Amino acid sequence: MKFGNLDYQKIKSDYLKYLHSQEVMSEPFRDKLKQLKKFYLPISNIINEEHIKDKKVKIIGITGGQGSGKSTISNILKIILKKIFNLNTVIFSIDDFYKTLKDRKKMSLKISPLFLTRGVPGTHDTKLLLNTIKKLKKSKFDKVNIPIFDKSTDNRLPKKYWQSIKEKPDIIIFEGWCIGAKAQNNRDLLIPINKLEKEKDKNSTWRLYVNNKLKKEYSKIFKLIDKLIFLKVPSFKKVYEWRLLQEKKLRTKSRGNKIMNDNEVKNFIMFYERLTRHMLNTMTKKSDVIVKIDSKHKLKSINFN
Repeated sequence: MKFGNLDYQKIKSDYLKYLHSQEVMSEPFRDKLKQLKKFYLPISNIINEEHIKDKKVKIIGITGGQGSGKSTISNILKIILKKIFNLNTVIFSIDDFYKTLKDRKKMSLKISPLFLTRGVPGTHDTKLLLNTIKKLKKSKFDKVNIPIFDKSTDNRLPKKYWQSIKEKPDIIIFEGWCIGAKAQNNRDLLIPINKLEKEKDKNSTWRLYVNNKLKKEYSKIFKLIDKLIFLKVPSFKKVYEWRLLQEKKLRTKSRGNKIMNDNEVKNFIMFYERLTRHMLNTMTKKSDVIVKIDSKHKLKSINFN
């Protein structure tokens, strides 16, 4: 794959401008132009090649542990796909389809208190998510409204603030920490993986429910993905460190009362630990593109299946 100098210059300015807007506190992006050439342009080219096969709407899944850079990478790809390939791209996160706080409270009373905390499969409105994807892919396109979840208040924003898509997309970038994950064998759920499971899910009710949802409703949605990109973090320990950074960024942007302190973040990621570790062990073989991220948060290597 080769890009002419005109194409490269076309994207370089917007790319650097976007990265500058994302640099917060002491976390500058490293090797910016090298990363553009080695990672973002080749991935964008693969997405374009997938689209030109039949000119139909393509769903690109981007998955990886918390803090792996899914949102940033999604927006960089959107810039490149528009500037170089003239592809209209819509981005949304599975996070935006979290059930409302009211609905999760009901789940916590009916199934397990652990469902009050958002994150795992079972805490998303999968019916709304599936319907939204189907509407975006319709040949006769009509306006589509995509929900927005406010993590600082732990609740979905009112409909008047939702993302309004008025033009039919060529590419849908669907990102999220558990995108493409496969269910585990039930026998693998029996031994608690951390303090949360040991003390708060003694009968495995929560774990089994999450796994069953992943096996059925989520699997149906993930099958719609045309290309899956896996951002492989070095370890689960790094997920904790990077999630702390995310929360610090959130503190600078919002006044919501649900922003977590460091200890709350540590407890929060226990909800994600089982599936994150499972994905680190299994997603390399199941993904179309694997991007390894080093301990300094830099894209380290790329492989294509």
